[in-house]
Amino acid sequence: MASLFNEFRLKDVVLRNRIAVSPMCQYSSDNGFLNDWHFVHLGSRAVGGAGLVIVEATAVSPEGRISPADSGIYLDEHVQPLAKVTRFLKQYGAVPGIQLAHAGRKASASKPWEGDHHIDSDMGGWDTIAPSAMAFGGNLPKVPRAMTLQDISRIQESFVDAAKRALAAGFEWLELHFAHGYLAHEFYSPLSNHRTDNYGGSFENRTRFLLETLAAVRQVWPDRFPLTARLSVTDWIDGGVTVEESVELVCRLKSAGLDLLDVSQGFITPDISQVPWGPGFMIDVASRIRREAAVPTAVGWQITDPHQAEAAVRDQHTDLVMLARELLRDPYWPYHAAIKLGDENAAALLPVQYARAVNPR
Repeated sequence: MASLFNEFRLKDVVLRNRIAVSPMCQYSSDNGFLNDWHFVHLGSRAVGGAGLVIVEATAVSPEGRISPADSGIYLDEHVQPLAKVTRFLKQYGAVPGIQLAHAGRKASASKPWEGDHHIDSDMGGWDTIAPSAMAFGGNLPKVPRAMTLQDISRIQESFVDAAKRALAAGFEWLELHFAHGYLAHEFYSPLSNHRTDNYGGSFENRTRFLLETLAAVRQVWPDRFPLTARLSVTDWIDGGVTVEESVELVCRLKSAGLDLLDVSQGFITPDISQVPWGPGFMIDVASRIRREAAVPTAVGWQITDPHQAEAAVRDQHTDLVMLARELLRDPYWPYHAAIKLGDENAAALLPVQYARAVNPR
């Protein structure tokens, strides 16, 4: 059997293979509530054979939504539609995960197909908050209000409350969004954090929000379930976050209760000209973090070919492969990958309703 289709055990959770559905914002919610679109979108990837399905970046507070149409987990009423999704995912063999997020200064934006720009308050937008009163720039020119210590405490409590709701909804895998220029990454990066208190300046201070938030969530998230984080480990820009300091941060996050790192990159500024785009360009970085921080990793970014994914897992560069666009193109990518890799049990990835048709023997 190909390494890509070996089980992966983390804490008391067992994934049927090493293929994970990366969180993908659908911009299709109303006041944070998931609906039938999400049910079909997420459920079809479980039916397609993925081992882990992670719900999109889900806001822990209303002002933390990227757009007014983002998924949310800031109301107790959000639990019921989320629970409908987790029940279906489990029924068809996938572990249900969710990514908890706060968008910081990149919040209050329109949907990508409506311009992906900041929405004025009189048009349904809202005031944003961030570590420092610095705009993201580009299509997102709003200057956020610099967070007070009370704001920091409130948002951390929102992450804790969201984790409790995630547990009530039946999730077994929790990911904290510490990447892509959103709030936690804004604290981490010197490019967006110009604070002069205990949450800014030195590496120790810039990482404080991330470490405190993860530790607080760990207190309420059961030890038997994985607590993970997606981290932008490099900003690709001089003066920004580097892989070297991210290795140190991951070591500290591990001590605070981190079980796996979802390795990501960039997006702290509108300038992405220095990103070395190419097939699987983050695999080597994930391998380094896995080795030097001694923590399991997941990685995505332009992984499309089954042989490429197989090599990444087989050669121990990463533990999980995160797929997004490729699973939009083909929800049955795991099944088709198994066939390409010569796995005789490929049809077992499919529910019996499909397997008997594609492999009637």
